Amino acid sequence: MALGIIKALHERGRRIPEDVSIVGFDDMAESDSFWPPLTTVHQDFDIVGQRSFEILLEQIETGSVRHGFTGVPAHLAVRQSTAR
Repeated sequence: MALGIIKALHERGRRIPEDVSIVGFDDMAESDSFWPPLTTVHQDFDIVGQRSFEILLEQIETGSVRHGFTGVPAHLAVRQSTAR
Protein backbone atom coordinates (compact mmCIF):
# COMPACT_ATOMS: atom_id res chain seq x y z
CA MET A 1 0.00 0.00 0.00
CA ALA A 2 2.81 2.39 0.87
CA LEU A 3 4.28 2.07 -2.61
CA GLY A 4 0.87 2.88 -4.12
CA ILE A 5 0.65 5.94 -1.88
CA ILE A 6 4.09 7.07 -3.05
CA LYS A 7 2.94 6.74 -6.67
CA ALA A 8 -0.34 8.60 -6.03
CA LEU A 9 1.40 11.43 -4.19
CA HIS A 10 3.99 11.74 -6.96
CA GLU A 11 1.18 11.97 -9.56
CA ARG A 12 -0.29 14.86 -7.54
CA GLY A 13 3.01 16.72 -7.37
CA ARG A 14 3.77 15.98 -3.70
CA ARG A 15 7.41 15.40 -2.80
CA ILE A 16 8.48 12.53 -0.58
CA PRO A 17 9.87 13.02 2.02
CA GLU A 18 9.93 16.83 1.74
CA ASP A 19 6.11 17.20 1.83
CA VAL A 20 5.03 13.81 3.21
CA SER A 21 6.90 11.00 4.98
CA ILE A 22 5.80 7.44 4.16
CA VAL A 23 6.46 4.31 6.26
CA GLY A 24 5.42 0.82 5.22
CA PHE A 25 5.16 -2.49 7.04
CA ASP A 26 6.62 -5.78 5.80
CA ASP A 27 9.89 -4.71 4.14
CA MET A 28 9.21 -6.61 0.94
CA ALA A 29 12.27 -7.14 -1.24
CA GLU A 30 11.34 -4.30 -3.63
CA SER A 31 11.07 -1.70 -0.85
CA ASP A 32 14.62 -0.46 -1.30
CA SER A 33 14.41 -0.50 -5.12
CA PHE A 34 11.70 2.17 -5.50
CA TRP A 35 12.28 5.91 -5.51
CA PRO A 36 12.50 7.02 -2.90
CA PRO A 37 13.48 3.78 -1.15
CA LEU A 38 10.72 2.98 1.37
CA THR A 39 11.27 3.22 5.12
CA THR A 40 9.53 0.17 6.51
CA VAL A 41 9.08 -2.06 9.54
CA HIS A 42 10.92 -5.34 9.01
CA GLN A 43 9.72 -8.61 10.53
CA ASP A 44 10.98 -12.11 9.79
CA PHE A 45 7.87 -13.64 8.23
CA ASP A 46 9.43 -17.11 8.28
CA ILE A 47 9.36 -16.86 12.10
CA VAL A 48 5.79 -15.49 11.98
CA GLY A 49 4.71 -18.48 9.90
CA GLN A 50 6.57 -20.97 12.05
CA ARG A 51 5.09 -19.64 15.30
CA SER A 52 1.61 -19.50 13.78
CA PHE A 53 1.88 -23.11 12.65
CA GLU A 54 3.12 -24.21 16.09
CA ILE A 55 0.16 -22.49 17.81
CA LEU A 56 -2.32 -24.00 15.32
CA LEU A 57 -0.85 -27.47 15.76
CA GLU A 58 -1.03 -27.10 19.56
CA GLN A 59 -4.69 -26.09 19.31
CA ILE A 60 -5.49 -29.08 17.08
CA GLU A 61 -3.68 -31.48 19.39
CA THR A 62 -5.05 -30.17 22.69
CA GLY A 63 -8.44 -28.83 21.61
CA SER A 64 -7.77 -25.66 23.58
CA VAL A 65 -7.14 -22.12 22.42
CA ARG A 66 -4.06 -20.30 23.63
CA HIS A 67 -4.75 -16.76 24.82
CA GLY A 68 -2.15 -14.08 24.98
CA PHE A 69 0.47 -12.52 22.81
CA THR A 70 3.21 -14.17 20.81
CA GLY A 71 5.72 -11.57 19.72
CA VAL A 72 8.11 -11.58 16.81
CA PRO A 73 11.03 -9.14 16.85
CA ALA A 74 10.78 -6.21 14.45
CA HIS A 75 13.00 -3.30 13.51
CA LEU A 76 12.65 -0.12 11.49
CA ALA A 77 14.55 -0.13 8.19
CA VAL A 78 15.09 3.61 7.69
CA ARG A 79 15.42 4.66 4.07
CA GLN A 80 14.74 7.86 2.10
CA SER A 81 10.91 7.99 2.23
CA THR A 82 10.94 9.73 5.63
CA ALA A 83 12.25 13.06 6.85
CA ARG A 84 13.24 14.06 10.35
